[in-house]
Amino acid sequence: MENQPNSELHRPPQQSEQQWMQRVLGRLSSTLERDTLVQKITHQLREELQADRVVLFYFYEQWKGQVISEALSSDDLSIVGSTGADECFNNEYAALYETGRVRAIADIAIEPIHDCHRDFLQSIQVRANLAVPILTAKRLWGLLIAHHCKTSHPWSLEEVAYLQDGAQTLATTPSIQDN
Repeated sequence: MENQPNSELHRPPQQSEQQWMQRVLGRLSSTLERDTLVQKITHQLREELQADRVVLFYFYEQWKGQVISEALSSDDLSIVGSTGADECFNNEYAALYETGRVRAIADIAIEPIHDCHRDFLQSIQVRANLAVPILTAKRLWGLLIAHHCKTSHPWSLEEVAYLQDGAQTLATTPSIQDN
């Protein structure tokens, strides 16, 4: 799921081969469990929200990230691997999400948002956008985002709470907390 070099693949000289192998297998098992949970949550959220797309945007370094998982109503809506508009997401926006900001945009055509944000959302076929932070004890780990692509959508408080619950579940997962 992550595009980072993995030092786990090189055995330190002080470790036995068995210790090293156990550590590598533990890491693989943890990653598989996390990926399975992410897929389950994004699919459940997409179904519950009747959204066209629910994505997990992971920050692999400070305010640089990419979509690492998605649940789609149609395969032609896939944006997995998308890195977003880095010039739009800066320290100011990150600080808002670090304090728990939820951003619900019912219609990007009429909502007062920055032009680069609107252009980015249009480029990935978004009409309505709901984003909530995934906050671990260490940092803003990522964003859980729901999209309606064909029509505008006024997000209800229940929908916001449902997406927040999904983000909280992910944030408390040991393999995410440790990352």
